[in-house]
Amino acid sequence: MADPPVDGIRLIVGLGNPGSRYERTRHNAGFLVVERILTGRCRRWFPAGKGESIWEEATIRLGANEFLLARPLMYMNRSGNAVSDLLRVHDVSPASMLVVVDDVALPPGRFRLRVGGGHGGHNGLRSIRDATGTGDFPRLRVGVGSPAAGIDLADFVLESLSGEAWAYMEAVVAAAADVVEVAITRGLVAAMDAFNRDPAPQAGPPAGGTDPADRALPTDPGFPPGS
Repeated sequence: MADPPVDGIRLIVGLGNPGSRYERTRHNAGFLVVERILTGRCRRWFPAGKGESIWEEATIRLGANEFLLARPLMYMNRSGNAVSDLLRVHDVSPASMLVVVDDVALPPGRFRLRVGGGHGGHNGLRSIRDATGTGDFPRLRVGVGSPAAGIDLADFVLESLSGEAWAYMEAVVAAAADVVEVAITRGLVAAMDAFNRDPAPQAGPPAGGTDPADRALPTDPGFPPGS
């Protein structure tokens, strides 16, 4: 695989939960973003790994450079084992991996791109940190908003979206895919400058409240069966 020209990013990992039950949920924002990047280039996924560490992967070309896309096929809080093996198999360092996740602390359509940091209560990021022994990997948090008063957080992020809510989520995913492409072709700093404070897409979400963009992400609830 050719080295990319900026920041050394070689691998983009989207986090989510496997299975049709979760395909159109807010918690699967990471899956949806890498899927958008892949299908936009008429490519398909290839299975990889074995046993308790499985994932899908595909290679895309942007300009003169190739990048690896991947989706761990484990539930969210067990995705770190697949990511650790993925890094080993392809000889990629954590610092050369961009992880895409959902974020209930950000209003829908807002993004936070960081070069490293803690897990912020996100089970997927926590699992990767625990499995790799480091939090020093870039991550893109995709704002999905937080539930209105009286709505359980797990129910909110695992709700199967349809109609206007799904159309809006698709717009958010498309915008997030643009952030990823800028990050890997023009660099993390350029992408942070361009997108970290960008407003949400023009049409607002049809339901659900939002929290201030800069508050800490609360601990993820326990998603059955253990996302």
